[in-house]
Amino acid sequence: MNRDYLKQILLDQSEMYLVEPAVRRNIELEANINYCFVGIRRTGKSFVMYQQIRDLTGRGVPPNEILYVNFEDERLLEIETGDLNTILEIGLENAGPGKKPFIFLDEIQNVPGWEKFVRRLADMKYRVSITGSNSRMLGHEVASTLGGRFMPVQVFPYSFSEYLIAHGKTKDYSQVISTSDRADIIQMYAQYVRFGAFPELTGIRNKREYLAGTYQTIYLGDIIARNKITNDFAVRLILKKIAESVMRPLSFSRLANILKSTGASIGKQTVINYVGYMTESYLIFTVQNYAAKLVDKETSPKYYFMDTGLLALLTMNCESAQLENLVAIELARRYGSENVFYFESNVEVDFFIPDENLAIQVSLEALDQIGTRERELGALAKLKKHIPDTTCILITSSEEDETEYEGTRISVLPAWKWLLGR
Repeated sequence: MNRDYLKQILLDQSEMYLVEPAVRRNIELEANINYCFVGIRRTGKSFVMYQQIRDLTGRGVPPNEILYVNFEDERLLEIETGDLNTILEIGLENAGPGKKPFIFLDEIQNVPGWEKFVRRLADMKYRVSITGSNSRMLGHEVASTLGGRFMPVQVFPYSFSEYLIAHGKTKDYSQVISTSDRADIIQMYAQYVRFGAFPELTGIRNKREYLAGTYQTIYLGDIIARNKITNDFAVRLILKKIAESVMRPLSFSRLANILKSTGASIGKQTVINYVGYMTESYLIFTVQNYAAKLVDKETSPKYYFMDTGLLALLTMNCESAQLENLVAIELARRYGSENVFYFESNVEVDFFIPDENLAIQVSLEALDQIGTRERELGALAKLKKHIPDTTCILITSSEEDETEYEGTRISVLPAWKWLLGR
């Protein structure tokens, strides 16, 4: 690309990171580490970068020593690998003699060969942060090229505490609060579950239209177009079935049979590939059975959406599914999705975190309904017999209690309070 044209684009983009983020994200970052921020589109990865840049300028780093490039800019669609070095030259020119710019590369995965370029930057001791909306950025091939020089950080939609701050609610609501404050928090929680927590959504009135646009961007861009899929009907059916099956394990064979019954017959391997593209885009993530054999862990997981608002686009009357999905997202945020499991072996427990010896059941139904108490608390009590040191929690829509069932002490917490409790 023309050098002067690139300089103009970089100058235009330099105004983007001057925007003050509505919420300072609760992500601890160190000054001397290169970061790779990944996550679903519109989850705020760029604003985490802006946060880093503002921290630098707050420490006295002049703007000319900051090089920020957003590769989603339509003017950079034709950019090639060789142009990356031209961008670096422009950054060095702006920084001045003897200075190395701090480098921020937004959605860099759009450029072929990007990983070798950022590896070279790291080897040359530049401080670099990159973002991407595809988990291939953390794949084995890329990881081996980067050689451990970047620390991966997954950026999620707002936590409930961040969501409250975005709406001007800055008190500590996890402690004893007034009746009016409690009513406000419960109302905010209901919106949080129903529409999800994409950062931009907090300032938008027509939330469903925004969510539909976000879903289409991910579906058409990150799944269909990026992977050159021609059978988009099959992809839609798979996503629909996954949405309807949240809370239950779903095997690849089952998905293939469902497609066959609709006339969209595709092979099991193709199903596996399509689901892989969905997880690569961070639209969905998996939770495996801790008690299963390795092959069953991989082939019969539970699927959850990265945002509860997206789940509601694909299925009706999904309050129970949204509640469990919300808990799955929060556990993945706290512990990493690879450390979150469900437990099914003569006992069914919604979530189990072995590193914490923590078992969690989720129930939208009140405990005084017939069968609910025995089913939910009984499952935790059975697991406790298998793994005696387990801490047991039941997350509900509104109930709060400390109870005992068959000798097992169980904390019953409303979801909004559990979300604020860490």
